[in-house]
Amino acid sequence: MIDYIIVGSGLAGIAFAEEALKHQKTFVVFDNHSQNSSRIAGGLYNPVILKRFSEVWQAAEQLEVMNSFYESVEAKLLSKFNFKRPILRKFFSIEEQNNWFVASDKIGLNPFLSTKLIAKKYKGIESPFDYGEVLQTGYVDTASFLNAYRNYLKNNQFLIEEKFDYNELFFDDHGLTYKNFKAKNIIFAEGFGMMHNPFFQDLPLDGTKGELFVIKAPTLDLDVIVNTSVFILPMGNDLFKVGATYNWKDKTDLPTEEGKKELIERIQEILNCDFEIIAHFAGVRPTVKDRRPLLGTHPIHANMHLLNGLGTRGVMLAPSMAKMLYDYIENKMPLDATIDIKRIYKKRS
Repeated sequence: MIDYIIVGSGLAGIAFAEEALKHQKTFVVFDNHSQNSSRIAGGLYNPVILKRFSEVWQAAEQLEVMNSFYESVEAKLLSKFNFKRPILRKFFSIEEQNNWFVASDKIGLNPFLSTKLIAKKYKGIESPFDYGEVLQTGYVDTASFLNAYRNYLKNNQFLIEEKFDYNELFFDDHGLTYKNFKAKNIIFAEGFGMMHNPFFQDLPLDGTKGELFVIKAPTLDLDVIVNTSVFILPMGNDLFKVGATYNWKDKTDLPTEEGKKELIERIQEILNCDFEIIAHFAGVRPTVKDRRPLLGTHPIHANMHLLNGLGTRGVMLAPSMAKMLYDYIENKMPLDATIDIKRIYKKRS
């Protein structure tokens, strides 16, 4: 009997697999790669919600766990995935500058918002009102990270690349059985694929479609991440990742003309240089209305658990949420009430 079956090998599933490995637990991971939001994500981590100038929930704690997690995985896989880069918020007015300084005085935001304006002029971007710098930021190359970790799982016979069949899952007094596997627990970390999971599909996972580009802009001189109505992330060789859109109605992962038009218009508001669209991606983020993850145990099956709802911040959230869920299952440490799926069931009852 193994300790865990993990369904999904996106950021959430991999983070839980790494947590299990750290504690010498046995597991297998099932994934048919039907979900791509983790792979095509911008990969940015940022402790501040710049749109509202508010602190990300438990930002300091998440950053600490996140940095340790990626450092450990990088050492194991002998690759670099986590790149610390400043995020600069371009100001469009004196009023925006003033709002920045007001926000930087808030206790929760003080460690993350620099009070020194960045006046540097980047070729390709007009910035008459300068920039504000967000501290403790960067990005994870999610595509490289997921590819490398999945190869690691595959090489160690931990990964089974097939669609999970819910009809083959059975429970008894000793645990659960799935096909040829007997396990103590099962973790569903399927992202938006949870909408097809009969055990959890009634939970309020909205799903927000995002589209982004990779563009080529040879005259854009940028070595930091710029964040305004879109983010612009330097990738090297005159390539930049740009995104993202937010669509709450379309639940497909197909790029659209509407998304393309929106991104082009936003890019043209920021850049005053020519650019070429090299690639156009789309994916559905696993978002939740109350902006909190969905963690916890199924109300009927005590050894069935959920790790989902990481939304737009999977890079930053996944390591700490996986750790919390592991400690909840193995060490009986209670989950924060704001992320426990019991909050949903309590409202219904």
